[in-house]
Amino acid sequence: MTGSTTPSGQSSSPSGHSSSAQHPTSVVRLDVPGGREVIHRDVAANGARFHIAELGDGPLVLLLHGFPQFWWTWRHQLTALADAGFRAVAMDLRGVGGSDRTPRGYDPAGLALDITGVVRSLGEPDAALVGHDLGGYLAWTAAAMRPKLVRRLAVSSMPHPRRWRSAMLGDVRQSRAGSYIWGFQRPWVPERQLTADDGALVGRLLQDWAGPRMLEEEAVSAYRRAMCIPSTAHCSVEPYRWLVRSLARPDGIQFYRRMKRPVRVPTLHLHGSLDPVMRTRSAAGSGQYVEAPYRWRLFDGLGHFPHEEDPVAFSTELINWLKDPEPDR
Repeated sequence: MTGSTTPSGQSSSPSGHSSSAQHPTSVVRLDVPGGREVIHRDVAANGARFHIAELGDGPLVLLLHGFPQFWWTWRHQLTALADAGFRAVAMDLRGVGGSDRTPRGYDPAGLALDITGVVRSLGEPDAALVGHDLGGYLAWTAAAMRPKLVRRLAVSSMPHPRRWRSAMLGDVRQSRAGSYIWGFQRPWVPERQLTADDGALVGRLLQDWAGPRMLEEEAVSAYRRAMCIPSTAHCSVEPYRWLVRSLARPDGIQFYRRMKRPVRVPTLHLHGSLDPVMRTRSAAGSGQYVEAPYRWRLFDGLGHFPHEEDPVAFSTELINWLKDPEPDR
């Protein structure tokens, strides 16, 4: 990523953005449903500053958003987890929302170290990681790289990294479903497309990827505004550029070799049966990389965002599993 970093941590990258872009604080420090007061603050980890939204007390559950969203995608789960006796924390990934937009650090290993660094910065010995989409990819990675810091793992709408690679390269239907990732390989064009017309493309992607239960209009508007924060679009596509461009490079080969290391924590794998972005066939089979209790849960009639399309069902499944002392049942 080119461009300098300002004292506030926001990059001055030349990537295109909407003229209506606002300062990150006013866009991403939002409330959650039910009038609960979320604690917003910044924590330092892995050489950068990360915005978190926190609610509740108890064992730490760290929530990781996907593309094209930010921490607010977990607004329903924050309240449900807090009510269930957990310390629920949703973080903005590097380059997104209220977190730093740095010149580099968008490879999955680096992003996973951001996550485990946040766990340490929060003063916790470990965390249950809950990740959706790209956040799920990074949760898989963190569990393999830093198993002592991951108590349990829950992943939605994303297969294990090695399963993702084999599906994208070996399954024509999955490659077509993930065509947006191939499109991200073009320089600067994706950034301009994502921020044009106040993030109109973001709105179309969200509604196209959801199932019959469309996302709330309020949420779509929030994600559009967040994408238009300067440099966010560039930082959002950089991880996908690395995933593709590194496939034949030594760093990519080394990363996927590291991902042969099995996940040794109880894992819950959640997926929407109508997900048009990540086919069920692609996600299924990730259990072969888990040497611990592994539970697969398919939500009928939901698309790529089950935690937002049916937050009650998703939160119920997640909390019951987190509280289950025998998660292999």
